[in-house]
Amino acid sequence: MKKVLIALLTAVALSATSMAFAADAPKTSAKDECLLAAKNCKDQVDSIQQKIKRINTEIKKGKKVYSAEELKKLQQKLKEADDILNNLEKPGH
Repeated sequence: MKKVLIALLTAVALSATSMAFAADAPKTSAKDECLLAAKNCKDQVDSIQQKIKRINTEIKKGKKVYSAEELKKLQQKLKEADDILNNLEKPGH
């Protein structure tokens, strides 16, 4: 009886920790609400280069994850970020 109880408690403990790790894992098929609508940003501060990389990553997910309108919005944000980077790289700035 003790062995069954210990095995059961061990299984419960292991499943609880694996669920915690799964919650922390990045969701590759999830939308990045921070980029789309400035939601769920949690103190997220990126450089312009990091933001461009994140936007490109999201755009590559394509229509599997984003609607056509959302992809258009991401493309616009990418253009804005590229413009900012180009302006910062100009001599005299």
